[in-house]
Amino acid sequence: MSIKLTRRVAARELGRGESKIRIKKDAVPDAEKAITADDVRAMVKDGKVYAVAEKHNISFRSKAVRLKKMKGRRRGPGSRRGTMKTRMSVDYKKRVRGQRRVLKILKSDKTIDNKTFKRFYLLVKGGTFANKGSLISHMKINGVGISDERASELRHV
Repeated sequence: MSIKLTRRVAARELGRGESKIRIKKDAVPDAEKAITADDVRAMVKDGKVYAVAEKHNISFRSKAVRLKKMKGRRRGPGSRRGTMKTRMSVDYKKRVRGQRRVLKILKSDKTIDNKTFKRFYLLVKGGTFANKGSLISHMKINGVGISDERASELRHV
């Protein structure tokens, strides 16, 4: 395999462009002798073939703004676009999937029947509950027999 092919295989393995692959001077003969992709992988593992570190170009201005935001500046009412709920709430899909997981577990171990499952499923879909904890406490209030230990277990499912 020529050095060009070695470089190309290494680029594919390291997920970088061919121009960013470097071969150490003492490893050039080995790179020329490398026949298979496994040979090149071994050279990468030994550190004979490597990729140049990625440059993260970031403008000075954006870096300064980021530092100020870390200090809590630039977050006043004039900088805000969107409601507080939009700016800080957990994604709807993430919240609903967790709540549906709780319902599915309760249904599978026969804690709730199909009718109760359907009722709470629709409430979850409508966004009634802020989190799994509020769903579980609402179920307790409405007569679903969930012990405190079981409730704390379900919060972390």
